Amino acid sequence: MVERAAVNPWAWSVELGYNQAELVHGPARTLYCSGQAAMGSDGQPRHPGDMAAQLALSLDNLEAVLGEAGMTLANLVRLTVYTTDVDRLFEHYGVLASRLGAAGVAPATTMLGVTRLAIPVLMVELEATAVA
Repeated sequence: MVERAAVNPWAWSVELGYNQAELVHGPARTLYCSGQAAMGSDGQPRHPGDMAAQLALSLDNLEAVLGEAGMTLANLVRLTVYTTDVDRLFEHYGVLASRLGAAGVAPATTMLGVTRLAIPVLMVELEATAVA
């Protein structure tokens, strides 16, 4: 049985929907996910210029990878968000926060602004670690 505990020396991060750290112990399976972006099943980027749609599809793709491993968003312990436009991402952050909230999880999270992603029309990429 995996046990996990939130580590939060301050309350402000919980109010923003994430924990400062997640302590996991016990026999566990760990899944390290490659960055998931707004790519269709044909390997082509989707939703150029639409941050909300790209964020939603990136989450869908992350959920698909988790599902293949027998996990869900509820298993996330670490999430790194890469974006080419931090301000635009914050305008649509509710897309991410609502899905994580619905899964009952607040993984340790880092957001990074980058000059570009692997495919120039992509604006967001989600990299994650999950345990079960």
